Amino acid sequence: QVRLLESGGGLVQAGGSLRLSCAATGRNFDKYAMGWFRQAPGAEREFVSAITWSGSRTYYSDSAKGRFTISRDNAKDTVYLEMNSLNFADTAVYFCAAGLQTPDYYSYYRRRDPYDYWGQGTQVTVSS
Repeated sequence: QVRLLESGGGLVQAGGSLRLSCAATGRNFDKYAMGWFRQAPGAEREFVSAITWSGSRTYYSDSAKGRFTISRDNAKDTVYLEMNSLNFADTAVYFCAAGLQTPDYYSYYRRRDPYDYWGQGTQVTVSS
């Protein structure tokens, strides 16, 4: 069992930055790949970024590439999402998720089903 708690969301002006954190409790955090997803009002939950258990591979959506950076600290059981150059379209609830890194993960990391555990989310609001 893994529990995830996101923090770091808030209100920021367009062009600003935020750093989201996701703290995990439970066993074997370093066995899990981690992902960030977001959901805007009335929209589907969408993939933002993911990182393998070792941190050796990172993945980004097209909208996140070049602006967001995912990282993890396995000693602290925490994954981060550094978000820069935020714009109104980034307004959403951001969720972190944990999934065992099976061989299939590399093909399906953008989907929700590889992830077994989800946090409650943190709101990010970008004002224009």
